[in-house]
Amino acid sequence: MADLAGNHVLDATASSPAAGLPPSSVLGPTAEEMFGKAIALTLGVAPDRRAELFEQLVQDIVAIVSANPEMRPWKFTVYDGTDGSRIFSGGTGLSLVIDPNGRLWRARTYEDFETTYTITPTSCQVATMRPKYEAMREYLQR
Repeated sequence: MADLAGNHVLDATASSPAAGLPPSSVLGPTAEEMFGKAIALTLGVAPDRRAELFEQLVQDIVAIVSANPEMRPWKFTVYDGTDGSRIFSGGTGLSLVIDPNGRLWRARTYEDFETTYTITPTSCQVATMRPKYEAMREYLQR
């Protein structure tokens, strides 16, 4: 699903098992734990596959959470960064960025990007996001 600016919004309708992994590969008691598993699984594949795999895993998390009303709601909006990165922006002020080289970064949604907006009389949508990697922390494989 896309918002008015064409950004991919992951919601309850998103559901697809991650490529080559069983559907339960991220299954956990909370979305936060599943998110951590998704990061670990993503760091374990070749850098050129990371953005696609992570997006699929996040879709799986959204589907799992949506199917379990006792879990706290969870969703992400996906943006294309101006540098070719993929930005996964959550509702809690944090984002995960996968840069063009496949490196994963933890970012604060507002402080760690130069963001432009499309403003109309009825909406304000993100138009572009340029990551400021120097302000972010890189996720590394353990």
